[in-house]
Amino acid sequence: MIDFTFHNPTRIHFGKDSLSHLKEEVLRYGKRVLLVYGGGSIKRIGLYDQVMSILNELGATVWELGGVQPNPRLSLVYKGIDMCRENGVELVLAVGGGSAIDTAKAIVSGACYDGDAWDLFTGKGTNTETLPLGTIVTIPAAGSEMSNSCVITREEDQCKRGRNTPLNFPCFSILNPEYTYSLPPYQTACGVVDIMAHMMERYFTQVENVELTDRLTEGALRTVINNAPIVFEKPEDYDARAEIMWAGCLAHNTLYQTGRVGDWASHKLEHELSALYDIAHGAGLAIIFPAWMKYTLPRGGEKKLAQFAIRVFDVPEDFGTLEEIALEGIRRLEAFYRSLGLTTTLHENGIGAEDFDRMADRCAAMMGGSVGFFVKLNAADCKAIYELAL
Repeated sequence: MIDFTFHNPTRIHFGKDSLSHLKEEVLRYGKRVLLVYGGGSIKRIGLYDQVMSILNELGATVWELGGVQPNPRLSLVYKGIDMCRENGVELVLAVGGGSAIDTAKAIVSGACYDGDAWDLFTGKGTNTETLPLGTIVTIPAAGSEMSNSCVITREEDQCKRGRNTPLNFPCFSILNPEYTYSLPPYQTACGVVDIMAHMMERYFTQVENVELTDRLTEGALRTVINNAPIVFEKPEDYDARAEIMWAGCLAHNTLYQTGRVGDWASHKLEHELSALYDIAHGAGLAIIFPAWMKYTLPRGGEKKLAQFAIRVFDVPEDFGTLEEIALEGIRRLEAFYRSLGLTTTLHENGIGAEDFDRMADRCAAMMGGSVGFFVKLNAADCKAIYELAL
């Protein structure tokens, strides 16, 4: 286990009555509110009316920024920054999933930065403060409600970039599993994959003697795997929805990375995929992660991948060699993804090899020529993984 500092400042209000805390939170930060959300889902489930009722009761002045899309766009971030500056916004409130929250994160930083907000994602610029940010979660997936991460896509060159900074932690987040009842099965499935990926990116490490965080992560993975089939069969099962929602929050709040160095190659590989093809992030991860596992297996990954297979997917320890155990674990992971209705190959999504060189080069270039820490990957390695995913 390596040295670490763990600090997460986000205040979580969880449960059926969690929205009742919105009033106290708004009063803590200010009544000039920018409301950021996606399409019509929050209006369809009645959440928009509930939020507006509370804000109106407080006498808050509200500006709305709707239309956030999956793989959130930089152009909407610019619009939100202008709205904050022009109206003296005191609190940005994101209602929705990771895309709405990431858009809001980029806005609160960009509003306190004198240059182009995209500079914050390329490393050309930095900020030291943000506007206060609150979130109300309707899609358990990205974990952005309690994370230091934010990912935005620049449309003009289909460039998708992430930014990790303590400034990205929301001030507060409200999580009510009931808000997830109406999620379509596809969105639920993509969310489950994203949650698991956030855990696995941290789990696959070359740092040894991290048993506690390993066991925490394995238990959380099994919890998601056990509860996912329940919500597909009974979408309004509160307890199963709650388990998945809380797991998604913990998966990305940096707890499971304490004492270790995470990998994150699969996320970088997927970002290039969804940037070019606009595939849902979770759907892309269901394709990329098994391919990454197969590639890293003979390159120093046997022990940890076998441990994953045994502890998470119950592959017997006497199944065979470490390689055979690991391969069976990968097979069971792919089978689980498919049980959710997702695909595990690129060709099933109409994606061929024509962009592999471009994707691989951009992926490796992001980190100065290599990506990942479990097994370091150069551009040729990245291309090979895309080929395995084909």
